[in-house]
Amino acid sequence: MKRFLSATALFSLAGLTSCAPPHPARVQGYIEGEFVYVASSQGGTLETLSVSRGSKVNAGEPLFSLDGSPERDALDQAKRRLSEARANLADARKGKRESEIQSLQAQISQARAALAYSSAELARQEKLGRVAGAGSAEDLERARAAHDQDSAHVAQLEADLETARLGAREDILAGMEANVRALEAAEARSKWELDQKSRLAPQAGVIFDTLYRAGEWVEPGRPVVALLPPENVKLRAFVPESVVGALHQGDSVRVSVDGVAGAITARISFISPQAEYTPPVIYSDESREKLAFMIEAVFDPKTATQLHPGQPVNVQLR
Repeated sequence: MKRFLSATALFSLAGLTSCAPPHPARVQGYIEGEFVYVASSQGGTLETLSVSRGSKVNAGEPLFSLDGSPERDALDQAKRRLSEARANLADARKGKRESEIQSLQAQISQARAALAYSSAELARQEKLGRVAGAGSAEDLERARAAHDQDSAHVAQLEADLETARLGAREDILAGMEANVRALEAAEARSKWELDQKSRLAPQAGVIFDTLYRAGEWVEPGRPVVALLPPENVKLRAFVPESVVGALHQGDSVRVSVDGVAGAITARISFISPQAEYTPPVIYSDESREKLAFMIEAVFDPKTATQLHPGQPVNVQLR
């Protein structure tokens, strides 16, 4: 009879223990990963996929490349247009060529010789006009007109020579300089678009998935590779209302993961400001027990590499 009572007592104690609510400082959670989806702003045929699922990459290593033929042609065209605009600007700043300058100088020499002759003829006609019957008024006027014409011709050629030594006007040069800057921007844009066709790893991490195969067409902005950096691996768990008030951002928690020897440490990085479940009507002592708040915790990068999204974990709070 005593043995029966002892067995019954033990059974009752075991039943009470198994039905007891879980300790509020111990909760269950899971590992979550925030992926970096690497895409190109340009569309095109996927030429090269340099990584595979599960492989590890360092920051700056190639991930994939798309066909860049249209962008290369556009860049070549932009470079040629820019080169033409720069050449035109440099030419506009120089003025006339040396042979054209020499031609103008020769014309000036001829005009000055003609002016010297007409000046001498005018002086002769003026001298004859002072002697009665020696010269006519028409000859004097004709000599004066020839002199004035030759003088104006010399002044015109000298002005042409001065202009020939100058470049284009300031407003024309300003317009050409603005055109050069616009074409420089167009070249930079074409180069950027070509660079977008080859994407490098923005961070070190594990290739979680590849979303296209070589030869497939990739729409602009569509991810080709899903990258999981170690710092983006985190713990997510839900804690009861009775515990969340004692937790603070930066607190440490101990995490047990199947297949990982010993407990590992994580640091709380986020505490949800609102409950995941809100009972209707009013808060009561009974309904408060149903409130749960999500927390997130992060690991050091070395520990994070041992974890995988979706893994269930046990979390020991303070």
